[in-house]
Amino acid sequence: MTTSTAPTTSQDSDPYSAVADVLVIFGITGDLARVMTFRSLYRLEARGLLDCPIVGVAVDDWSLEQLVQRARDSIVATGEALDEAVFSRFAGRLAYVQGDFGDAATYQRVGEAIGGAKHPVFYLEIPPFLFGSVVKGLAEAGLTKTGRVVVEKPFGHDLESAKALAADLHQHVDEAQLYRIDHYLGKMGYEEILYLRFANTILEPLWNRSYVECVQITMAEDFGVEDRGHFYDPVGALRDVVVNHLMQVVGMTAMEPPAGGDTKTLQDAKVALYKAIRPADPAHYVRGQYDGYHGIDGVAPDSSTETYTALRLDIENWRWSGVPFFIRAGKRLPVTQTEVRLVFKHAPRLGFAAFDRPEPNQLAIKLDPSTGVRIVLDAHRADAKAAAPILFDVEFSEMGGEGATPYEVLLHAALVGETTRFTRQDGVEQTWRIMQPLLDAPPPVHVYAPGSWGPTDAADKLVAGHGRWQEPWIES
Repeated sequence: MTTSTAPTTSQDSDPYSAVADVLVIFGITGDLARVMTFRSLYRLEARGLLDCPIVGVAVDDWSLEQLVQRARDSIVATGEALDEAVFSRFAGRLAYVQGDFGDAATYQRVGEAIGGAKHPVFYLEIPPFLFGSVVKGLAEAGLTKTGRVVVEKPFGHDLESAKALAADLHQHVDEAQLYRIDHYLGKMGYEEILYLRFANTILEPLWNRSYVECVQITMAEDFGVEDRGHFYDPVGALRDVVVNHLMQVVGMTAMEPPAGGDTKTLQDAKVALYKAIRPADPAHYVRGQYDGYHGIDGVAPDSSTETYTALRLDIENWRWSGVPFFIRAGKRLPVTQTEVRLVFKHAPRLGFAAFDRPEPNQLAIKLDPSTGVRIVLDAHRADAKAAAPILFDVEFSEMGGEGATPYEVLLHAALVGETTRFTRQDGVEQTWRIMQPLLDAPPPVHVYAPGSWGPTDAADKLVAGHGRWQEPWIES
C-alpha cells in the first residue's frame, strides 16, 4: 500500500475521483448530522446536485422511519424552509444500518446495503480515535478498493499525533482516497481571495513586502463555549481554529501564483508557502481566557486553556520577508466576524501640512459570517480641514445572492471527487510544525472581560512597531 501524499489530479487517471454512486455516513445519529449534514444534503437535493443513495450507520437501534424523522426535524430546526416534494425525494434516498463500529458484522451489513456500488464515499462523522478502526473494518470487508473516505478535523492534536493518525489510516487506504474536511475551505472567500489576487493587475503588484506593512487575520466571535465545555477545554483556541482554519487563510493570502488551476498545483503552492514559514515563536504569542470560563460545565476548575490567542508568523521568502502576519482569534469578543486585512505602508509626507496620516491604506476581505471586500484610502475633501479615510465597500451577498453553505460545498466536492477544497497530509504536517513550539512552551493566560477585545495590553505589544490592531469590518 502506497502512502504518497501527492494525490493524482485527473479523474481520468485517478480511480478514486469518480462520481460517487453511494454516500455512507458513519455517525448519522450524532450532533454534526443534526446541525449540518441533513440540511446540507437537503439543499443539494433541492439544487439537483444529489444523485445517489445515502446509507446511515450508527450504534443506535433506530428504524428507517426514525432516521427520516430526525432528518426532517434537523432541517426544520436550522430554519430551512422545507419543500415537501424535495424532502420526499431526499428521504427516499435514505437507508439505515445499525451496528457497533468494532464489530466486523457491521461492515458486512454496510456492504449488503450499498449493493454493487463501485465508487462509495464513506463520511466519518465520528471522533478521530475511531477513524482507524472504522477504516480498517471497511478495508477488511473489501469496501474501500475504489472508494474514498472523508474525515472530520481534528487531524491530530500535535505534529506527532497527526503523523501517527495518517500512518494508521495509510495502512488501509491510499492518501489519494482521504478527503480531510476543514469547513473553512468550503466558505465563500476561499476562491475569492485567490481570484482577487491573481486576476487583478491593480492588486497583485502591491501584494508584497515593498508595499505591505503587515497582514492581520482576525477570527472574532461574540459567543462563548457554554455548551461545548467538555470538547473545548482539552483543545483551546490554537488547536480549534488557528492550526487549521486560519492557517488555510494564511495559505490563500500568501501563496505564490500557481502555474495552473488543477488540484495538485494549488496544493503544492500552498504547501510551498507553509514550508517558508518559520516555526512560531512563543515570545510572540499571547493567550487569554475570558472571565467566567471556569464556571462552564466540563471545564476544569484550574484550566489554563486559552479562549483567545494572538500570535505572529514570519515568512522567509522573497515576497514576504520582513512582513509580519498577525493572527488573533477569540471567544466572547465584541463582534462575530472573520477577515484578512492587508495594512499597507504609509506614503511619504512630501510636505503636505494637512496630511496627518489618519490611517494607512488597507484592503480587508470579510470571510464569515458575511463576505465582502473593503478598500481604505486617504483623501482630503475641499470642505475638510485634514485628510481622512474614505471607504470603498462591496458586499458579496448584494452582488450575487445567497451562496451555498460550507458543508454543501464540501459534501458535493467529496461526491464528485473534486479535491481542491480538502487538506493534504503534507499540508497538515506543515501547519502543525509551525505551531508546535507554541504547544511545547505556552505562555500563561491573561484573564479578559467578556465583550472586550481580549488581553489588549499584551496583544498590543505584539503588533508594536507595525501600527495597531484593526477592528473587523462589520456591516452597519
